[in-house]
Amino acid sequence: MASPAAVKYALVGAGVSALSLAVLQALLAQRLERAQIIQLGPEVAFNLRLGELALDRLPPAALSRLSGLPLRVGANPPLSADRRLQRQARQLQQELCREIAPCPPVLAAAGERPGAWVELLSPLEPVWLFTPLDPQRGRAPDPLLLGLALLAGSISSSLLYLWWEVQRPLQQLEQALAEVGNSDQVGAAAQAAPLPSSGSGAVRRLTARFKAMVQRLAANERDRTTMLAGIAHDLKSPLTRLRLRLAGHGEQQRAEADLDALERITGQFLLFAGGGDAEAAVQLPLDQWLAELSAAIEPDQLQLDLEPFEACVQPTALGRAVGNLIDNAFSHGQPPLRLVLRRDGPDGFRIEVWDEGPGIPGEAWPQALQPFQRLDRARGGSGHCGLGLAIAARVAASHGGQLECRRSAEGFAVVLRGHSVASGHRCVGSGNP
Repeated sequence: MASPAAVKYALVGAGVSALSLAVLQALLAQRLERAQIIQLGPEVAFNLRLGELALDRLPPAALSRLSGLPLRVGANPPLSADRRLQRQARQLQQELCREIAPCPPVLAAAGERPGAWVELLSPLEPVWLFTPLDPQRGRAPDPLLLGLALLAGSISSSLLYLWWEVQRPLQQLEQALAEVGNSDQVGAAAQAAPLPSSGSGAVRRLTARFKAMVQRLAANERDRTTMLAGIAHDLKSPLTRLRLRLAGHGEQQRAEADLDALERITGQFLLFAGGGDAEAAVQLPLDQWLAELSAAIEPDQLQLDLEPFEACVQPTALGRAVGNLIDNAFSHGQPPLRLVLRRDGPDGFRIEVWDEGPGIPGEAWPQALQPFQRLDRARGGSGHCGLGLAIAARVAASHGGQLECRRSAEGFAVVLRGHSVASGHRCVGSGNP
């Protein structure tokens, strides 16, 4: 089924073709009409001379009967108000004036048959000679003119399509790129220059990719701004406590704990700021890799339920995400924990971290995925800065999936869905975590 845009431009082309055909047909009719008058002039001039000579010896009725010339006697022949016939009569008079002197009057004739009255020089009373004229109406379109009209319609609709569906959207996209390039803040430029999705399919896809790029840049800028604003607040508490405890005596153990918290917060900030997009993808067995990743945790604290599955992943980034999920479950949930790996589609996988705690309320889940959001305690406590789920969500997105939560009779789970990234990254072969 044709698209509305194709129908629109087809109608425009048809309209231009019809208009072009009408104009060309009118021009051709004028040319043919002029040629007819030029060809008719000598014949009418000959009949006028013949009739004028014969009128010296014969009456008009006898002359008409003997010669077959259509003659009319009288000062006022019936006249036509048809402008086309009047124009043809004037053109015929111009031709006769070149042949005969003095120039005879020529008038458009009224009647069933279109023609003109030409006055003869008569010694007694006015005599008019009727000359039939071809009106040039009702002719079929000339094949050459029809082809030219169709060509004009096709070219017009193509040019309109190129301008309206390609050139104009590309100019808008170029202007939006210039605004983004000249703006100090990508987010502000994106809000100030809304770009409509219009044009051909390729242009719309290009516009959609540009919008997605601007949105990603704006999101990264917001994340960086939020991260920089939160660094001072998150590091202030452990640094203050560390300074006080080092000033006293017998506080070495607590000072080391604060140093560990400080190191953890700094590491979370670096992980969130650095991302993992540049990491090479590695083909590895996820079940064995997850078992090695969690080997340091006691079996009574973490149970493994791993389905054998091999995929191409970014092991460092994925390891950080799974580590954050396990750490969050230990910090905010209730052991024992359960780590589950399942196949999810042809090339997809699902990593679930279960605990027996109450979990995160469903209405608070979107907020929990935002960076620097802590739902249960003040920011900075115990070395947590609210980046664990945000980092895991970013890693899931880089693997073509997302981070979800599940609740059942067995407890609460955070689920990381992903796919093999071999299609977007070059997989370098098997590797170890």
